[in-house]
Amino acid sequence: MTALLDSCPALVLNADFRPLSYFPLSLWSWQDAVKAVFLDRVNIISEYEEVVRSPSFEMRLPSVISLKEYIPAARRPAFTRFNVFLRDRFSCQYCGSKEDLTFDHLVPRSRGGRTIWTNVVTACATCNLLKGNRLPRESGMHPLHRPVQPTTHMLQENGRAFPPNYLHESWRDYLYWDTELDPN
Repeated sequence: MTALLDSCPALVLNADFRPLSYFPLSLWSWQDAVKAVFLDRVNIISEYEEVVRSPSFEMRLPSVISLKEYIPAARRPAFTRFNVFLRDRFSCQYCGSKEDLTFDHLVPRSRGGRTIWTNVVTACATCNLLKGNRLPRESGMHPLHRPVQPTTHMLQENGRAFPPNYLHESWRDYLYWDTELDPN
């Protein structure tokens, strides 16, 4: 039974009915969702068929919940390896490969380069090794896109290009609803 329940996460929407995050998709375990319902922190928008019971209570598991209080998006995304990959759309900024990714300092640290948004790009291991300890002009390897500090909005937009492996049918109405429609 627990394995079945573990496959019932709840999609978490902000109070404005947008997902808290697209990538990774904002999901809570069934236990956290039920706890939030009992603490009156969320509204249940949609439910699974699965039911949880106690001796005195029974409820269907929430599949979509919305927070009762709006949480503003962070003004500046955290500088993390994951967010660098997301900014660069999980592709090497030298050759476009999506395999064996790491990151590269445009100005190597040994040459005074800092680990900041504008000096770090996603690179495959091959390109990283090929560029080595040289500057882009010395190696002839220039990034496909100039590295910038992304906005939260930019990372959200990039995250939409990488849908999660599992999307419950009850979530579809709440994901990507604010994406511009194709007029064709």
